[in-house]
Amino acid sequence: MILEAEAAEAGLRLDLFLHRRLPQYSRARLQEWIRQGRVRVGGRPTKPSLVLKGSEVVEVEPVELPPLKAVPEAIPLEVLYEDEDLVAVNKPAGMVVHAGAGNPSGTLVNALLHRFQTLSSLGGDLRPGIVHRLDRYTSGVILIARTDAAHRSLAAQFSGREVEKVYLALVHGRLAADSGRIDKPIARDPQRRTRMTARLAAGRPALTSYRVLRRWPRFSYLELRLHTGRTHQIRAHLAAIGHPVVGDRLYGAPARIPGLPALSRFFLHAHRIRFRSPSTGRPLTVEAPLAVELEAFLEAVERASE
Repeated sequence: MILEAEAAEAGLRLDLFLHRRLPQYSRARLQEWIRQGRVRVGGRPTKPSLVLKGSEVVEVEPVELPPLKAVPEAIPLEVLYEDEDLVAVNKPAGMVVHAGAGNPSGTLVNALLHRFQTLSSLGGDLRPGIVHRLDRYTSGVILIARTDAAHRSLAAQFSGREVEKVYLALVHGRLAADSGRIDKPIARDPQRRTRMTARLAAGRPALTSYRVLRRWPRFSYLELRLHTGRTHQIRAHLAAIGHPVVGDRLYGAPARIPGLPALSRFFLHAHRIRFRSPSTGRPLTVEAPLAVELEAFLEAVERASE
């Protein structure tokens, strides 16, 4: 397809221009085509954020993508708790919560649909039941809504900061205080867009509290509570105070640690979540045991510190 930008379209981003001209395709699909080099401006591939001047010739090479709908897949799940309203799952590190660019299948949602057939519809066809998320390489407890009513209740509790979320993390260095609070705004890192930063004055308010469970010469083992729910909050906050999560290379941790085995993930685990039952209002607490690879790494740290 050949499209020619008009003077009135000057100043539009390329992806928005395409979405207006080709409304039969989602903006996410058009952005994916741009990234794949299937959209050329002046004969050259470009990026979704390109700002048009209003006279360009835009070539589009469409390709059919898999349907934007999650399908059931027979993937094992460790269910920690379930009732008629919700399910709590111990998500392993490496599993993506729902499908997205580069991850069309093998997600937690695919596994949930196979196990439970129906979930809340409020998250849409790609995110049925999803009320909150965990990063791909964070393990631990995550809540899934089975009904729309439960989804609304849980979403309201998350937005109202009524849900208690407790994490475990091993970080580089020895924290001086036994406990503390990290109260720093979080924003998208302008230098590296795949990560967040808590080193700028601007950003969304974010608060994390921590308690030191154990110290070694090179590491500290922490229990952390999230009081807000920003993207990468714990990772960005700990990096900002000079104690990045072990294995978290995106936030400054080294790839290898002399004398210790390689860790194929970062050491962050969603240990406990406390909330109210959507039906009864009674408090519920669900805990996920520490992942076996993290237990093994702690044992290696202990041996190396003797």
